[in-house]
Amino acid sequence: MHEGHRKRLKERFIKEGLDSFEQHQVLELLLFYAIPRKDTNELAHRLIKKYGSLAGVFEADLIDLAGVPGMGVNSALLLSLIPSLARVYFRDRWGDKPFLGSSNRAGEYAVSLFAGRQYEVFYVICLDAQNRVNHSALVHEGTINEAPIYPRIIVETALRHQANSVILAHNHPGGSLVPSSADIEVTRKISSVLNAISINVVDHIIVAGDKYLSFAEKGLLEPQRKL
Repeated sequence: MHEGHRKRLKERFIKEGLDSFEQHQVLELLLFYAIPRKDTNELAHRLIKKYGSLAGVFEADLIDLAGVPGMGVNSALLLSLIPSLARVYFRDRWGDKPFLGSSNRAGEYAVSLFAGRQYEVFYVICLDAQNRVNHSALVHEGTINEAPIYPRIIVETALRHQANSVILAHNHPGGSLVPSSADIEVTRKISSVLNAISINVVDHIIVAGDKYLSFAEKGLLEPQRKL
């Protein structure tokens, strides 16, 4: 019975893709490859109920996920890989040295860097003279603060990757796109330090889910060259 159900679900995916699948059916299909000889339907329903959504399952704590009856470490690792795989996939879709010549392009690129992240991280995107990405570096994890070492790390990163200019980017996992006073102050400090070595901050992007806010578009940057 299980084998027949698995075969039908796989054939349906081959013919239709995942668009018509319900959330628990997507989980079922994935779990086939970690749990080869058991019915995964009940487990998939249990996971959706516990974590609220498919995204909630993928973004759950690995240890907590592994502890769900019927799961185990291998199954939890498979599901926890999905957000990171999505980031790698989105990044690869941009290709080598993508052109970020507008705040819209910069915002879309930044969104791809934060897919599935459940905690705050900070990126510096190093651009060449043609506004193409030399390198995107994760330089900080955790809430923005005003520690003196913070601008120093970004300066070192910009110099190491031969940046002509940089875009700053961080996420707000809580969902708000409103810049905090710390966001604005840190941007000002970093801009000041980088300007001293002739590297401009051309934008600062805040990402929340699949939405973003551009400091350049909102007029929140110090007067200098923008995208």
